[in-house]
Amino acid sequence: MGKTPSGIKVVSDNRQARYLYEILETYEAGICLTGTEIKSVREGRVNLRDGYAILRGGEAWLLNVHISPYQASSDYFNHDPTRSRKLLLHRREINKLIGQVQQKGLTLVPLKMYMKGNWAKVSIGLGKGKKIYDKRETIKKRQDKREMERVIKRY
Repeated sequence: MGKTPSGIKVVSDNRQARYLYEILETYEAGICLTGTEIKSVREGRVNLRDGYAILRGGEAWLLNVHISPYQASSDYFNHDPTRSRKLLLHRREINKLIGQVQQKGLTLVPLKMYMKGNWAKVSIGLGKGKKIYDKRETIKKRQDKREMERVIKRY
């Protein structure tokens, strides 16, 4: 998990999201974290797999994302691993998302969490759930691609 040339260090990646959802748009959002949470995020102790985002009261919230308690801190000062965390988005982005989620029945899924300078950011995808046959098609495409790469590598 090293830094890229642009200064972005990917902390956690939700690869399952692209398999379960067809991602239509992505948004970059900041996250409100406590002191022990940001220390755990810097160590890469984040799990996005079961997470999702909701829009409540004109604000965006990240739910069910597990950030492990910070090891070097006592239980008294530590945080709840799966607490709701506020996402920081522009008002026009939130209004646009509210319209799309309510009208089209789309879902907000965290795709990856990364450090951009000293700030923790999360990439949120506006996704539509895939049907079983779409998932099978994704698996088939991936296998075909691997097979073609093997053949090309041999020759």
